[in-house]
Amino acid sequence: EVEAYVMIMVCVPREVAVILLDIEGTTTAITFVKDILFPYIKETVQDYLRAHWDEEECQEDVRQLRKQAEEDIKLDGFVPIPPDSGKGAEDVDFVIQAVVNNVHWQMAQDRKTTALKQLQGHMWREAYSAGHVKGEVYEDVVPAIREWRKVGKKVYIYSSGSVEAQKLLFGHSVQGNLLDLFDGHFDTTIGHKVESGSYRRITESIGCCPKNMLFLTDVSKEAKAAEEAGVHVTMVVRAGNAPLTDEEKLHYNLIGSFSDLSFLSLA
Repeated sequence: EVEAYVMIMVCVPREVAVILLDIEGTTTAITFVKDILFPYIKETVQDYLRAHWDEEECQEDVRQLRKQAEEDIKLDGFVPIPPDSGKGAEDVDFVIQAVVNNVHWQMAQDRKTTALKQLQGHMWREAYSAGHVKGEVYEDVVPAIREWRKVGKKVYIYSSGSVEAQKLLFGHSVQGNLLDLFDGHFDTTIGHKVESGSYRRITESIGCCPKNMLFLTDVSKEAKAAEEAGVHVTMVVRAGNAPLTDEEKLHYNLIGSFSDLSFLSLA
């Protein structure tokens, strides 16, 4: 249930030419990642590794996970990944089980390691391509973005998920291929979302001033970082998102739907 908020149409300043969108909790329900994408990895990682074990991409994924495991040796519940001795199928099964156990452990700890993200990305690519998974997008998102583009606004995505994962979600969505709605994608290779420098680097990369950008997010720490960079911010309130404090409700413009944004600004 969405907590009761007083929301009115938010008029976007005329100087805004670029809209930067978060994904989880903004364009897409948080439950999509938590209840569909992550369980898919947990349930199918063993089958995926068995099917692709002899391929170079899979072996590189395992090498990266093994390297990460060596760095994690002092962590509680650490799960090692032994080297593949090359002694046949029994040994391969033993190593695969160790990789599965390590992936399950990392996911239970909510780790965001590059090694884990890389394997997940490759598994999701196969799942989306085969139609086992389709990206979910709130119903108000696509019509609103089409309207924004009609009035000349550029639209970009900024998510902690990799650019590849972003493109899979929007390229294989329940509403079809939506990639033509976006002018570009950013992930944490440009910086973390709670650091103001990341938003400055994004505006520099796009070639606009911070005051020419509006960032939509459901996370107050991200909103604060963007605001510190001089970017306009509106917070998105959706069912399942973390509740905002009274102070945050007063400080930020709030919308419950992308259709609550108006570009018929008098400013």
